[in-house]
Order: sequence, then structure tokens, then C-alpha cells
Amino acid sequence: MCLLPLVMRYGRWPAVVVTRSGNRWARVLLLLVFCTTWPTGRVRRILLSVSTPDWVLHVDLDQFIAAVEIARHPELRGKPVVVGGSGDPTQRGVVATASYEAREYGVHSGMPLRTAARRCPDAVFVASDPPAYEEVSERVMAVLREFPVVVEVAGWDEAFLGVSGPVADDPEALAHAVRGAVAERTGLSCAVGIGDNKHTAKLATGFAKPGGVFRLTRRNWDEVMAHRPTDALWGVGSKTRRRLAELGYSTVAELAAADPDRLAAELGPTLGPYFRALAHGLGDREVTATPYVPKSRSRETTFQRNIDDPQELREQLRLLVRRVADDVVEDGRPAARVAVKVRFAPFVTRTRSVTLPRPTSDVSVLARAADDVFGRFTMDRPVRLLGVRAEFVRDPEPE
Repeated sequence: MCLLPLVMRYGRWPAVVVTRSGNRWARVLLLLVFCTTWPTGRVRRILLSVSTPDWVLHVDLDQFIAAVEIARHPELRGKPVVVGGSGDPTQRGVVATASYEAREYGVHSGMPLRTAARRCPDAVFVASDPPAYEEVSERVMAVLREFPVVVEVAGWDEAFLGVSGPVADDPEALAHAVRGAVAERTGLSCAVGIGDNKHTAKLATGFAKPGGVFRLTRRNWDEVMAHRPTDALWGVGSKTRRRLAELGYSTVAELAAADPDRLAAELGPTLGPYFRALAHGLGDREVTATPYVPKSRSRETTFQRNIDDPQELREQLRLLVRRVADDVVEDGRPAARVAVKVRFAPFVTRTRSVTLPRPTSDVSVLARAADDVFGRFTMDRPVRLLGVRAEFVRDPEPE
């Protein structure tokens, strides 16, 4: 057996030596501890996960919501389709998704429907139908669970597959089998990314779209990722990209070569080293079939006309709080934090929040908290959207 030790050192953290046998990463990790400092929480779960699969596959359904609508209305195939709101671009609402034909005109998720209509005048607008998407999603996940893998649902349109045992000998064959089964049983197309952790698998799916298979691992990480901007990494957004650029790290390669002590000093002892680990292609390898538990419940409404009357806005706020409180009671977990979202005209969004004295499901307590948070906003412009979110008590980070 040929063993190739890969030693990666991050600051004063322990080094991880991973052996490679054949074409699969061994699941035995030898930890060489260079000091007593040992990270906790998210970073530790990334570096040490002894119950892990040989491969992680990420399955992502292509243009999922649009694809469901096209399957329901075959006459839409090949046309620019935009799904969102009531389906009327003269009314306020945002794009939930757009078909690839519409995306060629610059239409994307989160865009106001009216903007989408201006960019793509020939687009067909369809009202959003969440129950239909959930039903189709459940069918897709049922297909995935028929394979000898662990399925971790990550959303309506995506899931991670933990692959071990004989089926792991040829992950590409498994990926193509998954694609074929999903297409045959549901009529939907999906892309499959193959990685040695969730991070690389998720990124690989981006290269596989639409409807393909791509492998991204330590072997081709530098070739594929080194020259790309830092926000190509899963977990690095535009704000973090700008902050990293200010520090002199514009590419993945530059971030990977960054001094860990400087990153910790500038970005914090957890986030700094975490971003550097991402730049080396590291990520969480644990795939679990445990059902997803929402961290919060929220409701929001987009007004068809701007509202500048504070009393009318407070009444709308109370209606939203009652709906959120009903959701919290139905969930069976108390809320620990309340947030209010306000979108001012023309399209400026602000969010404020407060931690409750103690977790509760009491609508009157939630309403008072939301009202107090709402009072923190400077209401100098009309409001086009109002939202309320109740966040549940968070489980403690594993040590």
C-alpha cells in the first residue's frame, strides 16, 4: 500500500496527516499535536471527523423551481420563464428563480419582478407555488435514499450524499446513476459534484452545471481554484471578499498562503483560520441523515404601495408577529431572539434584532420585542416590505 502523508499546519493548530490508499481517502486520521491549543466549534468539526464517508457527493437540481413549472406546463419549455410572487410583474414581488433562457438576460433570484420584466420583456411570469415544489422535492429525496448512501437534505433542490463501501470505488459511476435515476423518476435534471468534503463537493457542482458531473479534490484543487477570487469559496461572500482584498488576499492562492496569525488578528481567532482552511480545500466531511431543524421562523409581506404611516406599519407588524408566533407554537420550541426587517423605497433593506430576556412562545412578549426593535429604525422613507423573524434557542457548539 502506497501512503502519501499530507501534513497541513494552521498556525498553532494540530497538523492532520491523511493517508491515501488506492483511490479513496482513508478514514483513519493521525493527529500530531504540536501544542495544547485546540480549536472548538465549527473549525474543530472541519479538522476532525472520524465518522466520515470516503466521498461526499452534492446533488443540485438544475433551475429547480422553474423546472417544476415547466414540467407542469410543457408549453413553457425553451422559453424564458420567471417564477416569483403572484406571477404578475406589474405587482411587487421578487424572482424566486429563472430558467436558463431568462438568465441570459440577466434575470436572477432576488431581483424585483418589475426589473426582470424590463430586462426580459418576452419572459413568461409564473406565480410561486411552494407546496408543489416541496412535493416534488420529497420525491427527488426519496429517489436518492434508494441508493446505498447517507442522504443529508440541504434544501428543496439539493442534498449531500455520504458515500462509503464498495460503491465508493467509482464515484463518477454513482454520480451518473443518480442523475439517471432522478431524470427517469421525476423528469428533472441535476448536477452532481464529487468531493472529499462538503466544501469541495458543493463547489464541484457549480462546475458540473447544468446536468453534468465534476470532481474537485485535493488532487486538482490548485489547478481549478488557486487563480479564482476568494468569493469562489463556499462561505466567503462579497463583504468578506472585499475585506480580504484590503488585507492583500484577492485570490484563493493568496489566501491559502496567508499568515494564519495575521488572519486571526484581523478577522478573529475563529474566522481568520477558518477562511484559510477553506482556501486549502478543507471542509466538513460528516454527512448525517438527521432531519434538518429550522433555526428560525419568519414572515414578511411586500406592500403593493409604499407605506409611510408609522401606525399603519405597526399594525402590519402586529399581524406578522401573530403569524410568526403561531409558527413558533406549532414548532414546539421557544424563541430566544426577535428580528425585524424593513425594506425602504426604492430598495434599501435594514434589519435589527434583540435577544429576549428568556426564551418564550408568548405572542405578547414577541409583539413587544418586535415593536421595540421597530422603534429603532429611522422612518425617513416610505416602506415597501416588512418582515419579522423569531430565532430559536441554539444548541451549544460541540467541544
